[in-house]
Amino acid sequence: MPSMLRPLTLALLTVSCAVPTPAAAQTSPALKTPDGFKVMEYATGFKQPRFMVVASTGDVLLSDMGAGTVYVLPDANKDGKADSKQVYATGLNQPHGLAIHGGYLYVAETDKVVRYAYKPGDTKASGQPETLLTLPSGGGHSTRTVEFGPDGKMYVAAGSSCNVCEETDTKRAAIWVYDADGKNGKPYATGLRNPVGIEWVGDTLYATNNGRDQLGDDLPPEGFYKVKAGGFYGWPYCYTTKSGEAQVWDKDFGKKTAATCTGATPAFALTTAHSAPLGLAAYTGASFPATYKGQLFVALHGSWNRSAKSGYKVVTVDPQTGKVADFLTGFLSGQKTLGRPVDLVVAPDGALLLTDDGNGKVWRIQSSS
Repeated sequence: MPSMLRPLTLALLTVSCAVPTPAAAQTSPALKTPDGFKVMEYATGFKQPRFMVVASTGDVLLSDMGAGTVYVLPDANKDGKADSKQVYATGLNQPHGLAIHGGYLYVAETDKVVRYAYKPGDTKASGQPETLLTLPSGGGHSTRTVEFGPDGKMYVAAGSSCNVCEETDTKRAAIWVYDADGKNGKPYATGLRNPVGIEWVGDTLYATNNGRDQLGDDLPPEGFYKVKAGGFYGWPYCYTTKSGEAQVWDKDFGKKTAATCTGATPAFALTTAHSAPLGLAAYTGASFPATYKGQLFVALHGSWNRSAKSGYKVVTVDPQTGKVADFLTGFLSGQKTLGRPVDLVVAPDGALLLTDDGNGKVWRIQSSS
């Protein structure tokens, strides 16, 4: 696979670029993959396309934070391009995470989780959504993610309100678990500054995480986690510097003591600091070479506070070894940003779909053999 690139920057803020700020891409990116793949446009014309879910019919549902809208993107003729953009629901407050479960479409807005009665093939909501729970809003990270586990429970991730601080709201910088109707909520995992991407693979919950800022170009590396019930993952007191090794105390923050870090579970894999890993997908399709089966594909949205930009690509993460390798590059040309990857899903035919909120597009990555 291609060697790792070193991508993106911006100016001083207090939170990471996981808070979406679409970049205006004036030049179409020259996207590069390993041999045997090709990239084509699946759908375009969005404001801030973010997360996706694939229905049993093959329809792709997509959240557009900038438009406050959830779209349905059918591909009935199976030509690898969306036939149309159907507005399923609009007037939403920064919709982000999507999940289909038990006859409902769940939507994680920045301040709540709602659900719509849904059956495969629906292209428009038939009624008003049911609000299941409220979420903290304002402050730093605004995205919220919803996912269902093999236990039928609903998992909701919310990022921190700050760069580094002790939160007063326990729903922030954490993943909570609820019944499917939003009741009986409790913390599932804590100490995750901004776990934007969460996905169950078998009985393992994987999470991406955006580390703190203002410690220079290279600290802390961005981490990928295997999340367990009751786990503590370090923030704001600690961070991982070497995959799988004990976390180190954040002396710059200076709260608690180094002993706090002995109970913090480290990341099992790392990538370049400030690259902002967002959505992830385990490859479950059959059209890619067998070596990709079970690999995690992760979208790196890109840095805003690094002297040499980092991210702006899709990487693979081996869940067994923690090896991280480039898969899709070209969203960064020198220091010029040409797109910002957000989320990935596996299409029914085994292709990967990728949202890009810098260009307002969805890309399709497929085998060319």
